Amino acid sequence: MKTRLIFTFFFSIIGVLNYAQETKQTEKEKWKYKPNFMVGVDVLNTGVSFFSDRKLYQGFISSKIKDNIHGIIEAGFESNIYQKNNYDVKANGPFLKLGVFYMLAKDPENEFNGFYAGGKAAGSFYTQEYMAVPVRGYGGSSSSVSFPSSTQSSYWLEGTIGGRVQLFESNFFIDVNLQPRYLLFTTKQDDIQPMIVPGFGKSSSKFNMGFAWNLAYKF
Repeated sequence: MKTRLIFTFFFSIIGVLNYAQETKQTEKEKWKYKPNFMVGVDVLNTGVSFFSDRKLYQGFISSKIKDNIHGIIEAGFESNIYQKNNYDVKANGPFLKLGVFYMLAKDPENEFNGFYAGGKAAGSFYTQEYMAVPVRGYGGSSSSVSFPSSTQSSYWLEGTIGGRVQLFESNFFIDVNLQPRYLLFTTKQDDIQPMIVPGFGKSSSKFNMGFAWNLAYKF
C-alpha cells in the first residue's frame, strides 16, 4: 500500500511538471513575435530623378495594426527648381508623412494583396532661395528682385488610394498609389507663397497630386 502511494505521488509530480511545461511552451508560441511589416522604395520617381531637375527619393514602412487597418510612415528628400512666370526658385529638404490606410478589398489567400485607401499628415523642413521674383515697376514696367536662402517649413494633409500585388511567390510586392494633397500651413519669406515644397511638389496653389510606384519587401 505504501509503495503504491509512493508511485502514485511520483507519477503525479511528473504529470504536473509535464503539464506546466506544455502550458509554458504554448504561451511562448502564443506570444512569439512574428514580423508584420513591409518596407518599400519609390523606384519610379528615383529613376526619373536621373533625367530631370526634380530629384525625389522616398520610401515607406507599413505594418498591419488590426484587421484591415495598416499604419504607414513615409520619408524622403526632394530637390527641385521652379522657373515660370518670371520666377526663378529652388528648394530642397527632407519630408515626413504619418498615417493609416484601410484595405478595401483583399485576396483571401494573401491579405496584403488588394486595394486600399487612407490618409496621412505630412510636413517638410527645407531650404529655399529666390533668384528672381517678378515685381511691378514705375509706369507698369516689370522687373525682378532676389532674396537670400532661408529655412522654411510646410504642413499638409494627404490622401492615399492604391493597390498592392505580390510578385510571383516571393516576399516582394508592387505598391502603386495616388496622393491628393492639401496644403494646410506654410511659413513664408517676405509674404511670398512658396513655389516648391519638398514632398508636396511644385505648385503655386494649395492643391496638388502625387504618385508613387514602389517596390516593397514584406518581412
